[in-house]
Amino acid sequence: MTTQTAAKPHDFDTYWHDVLAELARFPTAPEVQELPLRSTDFATAYGVRLTSLGPYRLYGYLSIPTGDGPFPARYHLPRYGSVTDLVPQGQANGQRREHVTFAICVRGQRLADQPYAAAFPGQLTDGIDDPATYVYRGIVADCVRGLQYLAARPEVDANRIAAIGNDLALTTAALGPQVTHLVSTPTLLYATSELAPRTSAYPLEEINDYLRLHPTRRDAVHNTLSHFDLRWFGSRVSATTLLMAGADGSALDAAALQPLIDDIRGETTVHKAEHSGYRDGRYAEEWLSQRFGMAEPSLPPHWQD
Repeated sequence: MTTQTAAKPHDFDTYWHDVLAELARFPTAPEVQELPLRSTDFATAYGVRLTSLGPYRLYGYLSIPTGDGPFPARYHLPRYGSVTDLVPQGQANGQRREHVTFAICVRGQRLADQPYAAAFPGQLTDGIDDPATYVYRGIVADCVRGLQYLAARPEVDANRIAAIGNDLALTTAALGPQVTHLVSTPTLLYATSELAPRTSAYPLEEINDYLRLHPTRRDAVHNTLSHFDLRWFGSRVSATTLLMAGADGSALDAAALQPLIDDIRGETTVHKAEHSGYRDGRYAEEWLSQRFGMAEPSLPPHWQD
């Protein structure tokens, strides 16, 4: 299977240069408050308010280990949905013992839903007629702003900052040079215009729904999506990278992702999905722990031997 039929927009680099330049005009203005209920004897949790492009006020969960740093950092980028957790569901809370962790709630998500509360389904097509109005323009900027804040924390080891998540992890690593390690599972924003018509599953079915309702806007929608296509971000990624590909024969298997794999400048490992949260999750944890120089991976208790 191949998906490289679209072309990179002629104004792709200018578009993202302008987004970052606009973001830079807004001071981060952090407000930090301790969260005793989420703190432990080995890590202190904080709620953090930040300003992003707009201006728009964001929220993040920050956890800092007890003891002397600097510590390696895990930056958890949000999944497509309304809720972000301190540590993503299914991952070990114990990772907070040795890592600074930061999970950003982008605009529209709970705790960052004033004045904009996103609809799910629905957010994927919000403002999609124009790259200048597409909601993901602000969401990507939110992710970069969170990275900038995290990297500036004195407790963080600047040589070990991992962006972890789906599409937004890769775009953040491409636009934020502070990312040294990347764990990304392409899901929504890879060759979206080509892949959406092949499925009836949500969230990509949101694209199909929108075009059935607005068939005359097809070219405009495809133009917008091309500005967010992961294929065009690969050459900007210098981080040591783990790409979590789909199983062979799936829409986002290693063959489909090959154009992206070829363009990433950093050392890249590709893991093919094994249809097991345990096996895939354990692989990712062991990969990152090894590259961070950790003695043991941070595994949930029920994953441990």
